[in-house]
Amino acid sequence: MQKFGAIFLSLGLTTPASAADYLCDSFETILDVARKCNARDNVSGALVCRQDIYLQLLEGSLEAVNAAYMRICRDDRHAGIKKLVSRRASKRFFSNWSMLHDPAISLIWNQQQIRDGILDRIPQSKIIGMFEAISHRSDLHDFDH
Repeated sequence: MQKFGAIFLSLGLTTPASAADYLCDSFETILDVARKCNARDNVSGALVCRQDIYLQLLEGSLEAVNAAYMRICRDDRHAGIKKLVSRRASKRFFSNWSMLHDPAISLIWNQQQIRDGILDRIPQSKIIGMFEAISHRSDLHDFDH
């Protein structure tokens, strides 16, 4: 079976009065649902979340990755969804993870950089490289399961 990968960005929806609580609750729910659906559908991947910015890699068959992406597009907790990379892959970066959560405060762009359009200028290879670096660290560190 041909392996396929997609990387996309989305913004979490928040309310000013309870943004911190909402983000924590929303993120935990998103992560839990992603893990259950991905395990069921043989999709692996990684989720990087910084404040209300979500950057996610999905890996699996073309059909399974597209179905997961469409499910996320219908999820009203996400806004501004933008597919950054869509490609055939020779291997999975996160084959042992239904959805790795990278808690490190690194390797991601901040809100101002995103508003300024960095994702329209950065090469896909840099985005893929970020996830590849996380995958190498996932063998060495105790990531959130």
